[in-house]
Amino acid sequence: MPSEKRKDNSMAKKSKEARIQVILECTEHKTSGMPGTSRYISTKNKKNTPERLELKKFNPILKKMTVHKEIK
Repeated sequence: MPSEKRKDNSMAKKSKEARIQVILECTEHKTSGMPGTSRYISTKNKKNTPERLELKKFNPILKKMTVHKEIK
């Protein structure tokens, strides 16, 4: 007998509406003049943090922790 599954996605959609995907780019890498870029993709809640996101992430080209800011 096939099991009947209920597809009620109303709760899931409400919780996902505010989250958006953002791109974080290294600020020190731009000024260093070295080729390439250090970028990360993350998500943020648009309602809780309307301003641009700033996080310290590892830059593999500069081999150190740097400030990455949200672009676009």
